[in-house]
Amino acid sequence: MTSIQVYPAIDMKGGKCVRLYQGDYEQETVYGDSPFDMAKKFADEGATWIHLVDLDGAKDGEKIHADVVIRIAKELPVSVQIGGGIRTKEDVLFYLNNGVNRVIIGSLAISQPDLVVELLEEFGGDRIVIGLDAKDGMVATHGWLETSTQSAVEVGQFFASKGAKHVIFTDIATDGTLQGPNLLANKELAEETGLSIIVSGGISSLEDIAAVAKLAQTTTVAGVITGKALYNERFTLSEALQESIK
Repeated sequence: MTSIQVYPAIDMKGGKCVRLYQGDYEQETVYGDSPFDMAKKFADEGATWIHLVDLDGAKDGEKIHADVVIRIAKELPVSVQIGGGIRTKEDVLFYLNNGVNRVIIGSLAISQPDLVVELLEEFGGDRIVIGLDAKDGMVATHGWLETSTQSAVEVGQFFASKGAKHVIFTDIATDGTLQGPNLLANKELAEETGLSIIVSGGISSLEDIAAVAKLAQTTTVAGVITGKALYNERFTLSEALQESIK
């Protein structure tokens, strides 16, 4: 039996819980006024991990929502991973020293790979997660506002050789669209890198969760992030957790 980790997602912008459509900051839907209350709801429903994204931080390069992130990490019985606005070693230390379990490195992986290698060496592949957001296979950075010249597979292979263990892979074309995840791209990344892949983007139904769980039987795919489908009540978190065990 294979089980995948389900990560309910809370994207934070302006102090609220929002979801963007394909990463477009102009196309947002607000789902709640309190990220903490949303995290508590997920914890009450059985979440063991929560995936937090500081959207303002990703855009501005600062830890805009740090207070609520730390409150969730310290007050709720869940493990927490955070991405967005993490630009320096000090930012990483700040979160890891304040109860956060994993820090997600996105833009830095492209702009300062040497620093990310240093972080992996110092904190290990279980605490530093590489966030690869891809548009047509090429990695996008800075809140998806820029596209690099490197493919997700190339970047994944590089960091795998430097001690990375986990990658969150988001296909921007499917994110926030509820059209299903890009299973082929995730399968390719898993097979080409051997990294533990957390699938992100496009989850729309329990069938999508089941498809990821099935993929996990034959690849290193290990988790799935779901946000909009939960907020739109396509399914409940407890249903997703049940479906994650195949």
